[in-house]
Amino acid sequence: MTDRHSAVWSEWFASQETEIRESGRWRAPRSFDAHGPVGTLEGRTVVSFASNDYLGLTAHPIVKTAAAEAAQRWGAGSGASRLVVGSRPIHHDLEEAIARWRGTEAAVLFPTGFAANLGLLATLGAPGVVLHSDELNHASIIDGCRMARANGAEIRTYRHLDLEELAEHLEANTTARHVVVTDTVFSMDGDVAPIDDLAKLCARHDALLVVDEAHAVLEPAPTPTVHGATVVQIGTLSKTLGALGGFVAGPRVLIDLLVNRARTYIFTTAPSPADAAAALAAIEVLQSDEGATLKERLRRHIDRVMPNHPSPIIPVILGDEAAALAASQQLLERGLLVPAIRPPTVAVGSSRLRIALSAAHTDEQITTLIDALRALETDGGQ
Repeated sequence: MTDRHSAVWSEWFASQETEIRESGRWRAPRSFDAHGPVGTLEGRTVVSFASNDYLGLTAHPIVKTAAAEAAQRWGAGSGASRLVVGSRPIHHDLEEAIARWRGTEAAVLFPTGFAANLGLLATLGAPGVVLHSDELNHASIIDGCRMARANGAEIRTYRHLDLEELAEHLEANTTARHVVVTDTVFSMDGDVAPIDDLAKLCARHDALLVVDEAHAVLEPAPTPTVHGATVVQIGTLSKTLGALGGFVAGPRVLIDLLVNRARTYIFTTAPSPADAAAALAAIEVLQSDEGATLKERLRRHIDRVMPNHPSPIIPVILGDEAAALAASQQLLERGLLVPAIRPPTVAVGSSRLRIALSAAHTDEQITTLIDALRALETDGGQ
């Protein structure tokens, strides 16, 4: 009996692998031995333009020292969930620092930004709630909406940045409690949501505005109330801050509710002390004169590659999957790691190179990238 059941599952595993491979979309992680943007990949030295370490804080000496000291004091892990015995002083210090940084009454830590979206949206989801989501929102928001639906909420998706359609959806149900959720900076296109206009619309319909600030390294933090709308901020510690973890920042009453209702907070081990300490140190760097200098440097890099683009995420749309893979390989042969992004991450026909810039890149590395992209154009890569 056991062998028969094992065979059934083995056949299914194999069929799924075959299906993905035959579609040309089989993927596997590659070992990148790196410190900052430069490292070794498959035996060659490359410069990565793939990381979300936008300010280069993963390798900042202050951040690394803080992580090491926390590990020495509290150990490698927290040992339990926050509500059992896993909460350390560094977690509370970090939550207070995040609330000050984001300008909110309170904040709560999650193990990842993904978990923060799941925890918040599932908690908000209930009968009588309509949750409105931009169609290009991150996968964590999509999955959070699915959990909210399972809890009884209605989910409405609106066309990307289409506030007219969103307004129609909001006006279609005047008795519901509405939530509008959006990325601030969208992870595949690098474009920016009109937060002010969204807030005005939310205020008109008494809707809660939830903004995912994960990639918003150059955007100013929204205030807790924008044009009369209450704003809840979701963020990650792994991009701008170069550490690991996630957070929700907003009104104290909501944060306290999440501590008591969000399953991705209650039923998971607390973030490691080292990650929390690294993030806390990174916030201090970010808010210093050095942080302002790093942002200015990042802005200059962006303007060299694509003038006036609003974020360090720069897509080069190629359409065809094979063309994107070929272009990525051409860049790799020049020592530049620029990933090809293809379905299901993006829509069919919109495969692309996704360039992610960092303040840690040198001017010379940016020049090399620009020259390589021009060579792709000359070779017919675009």
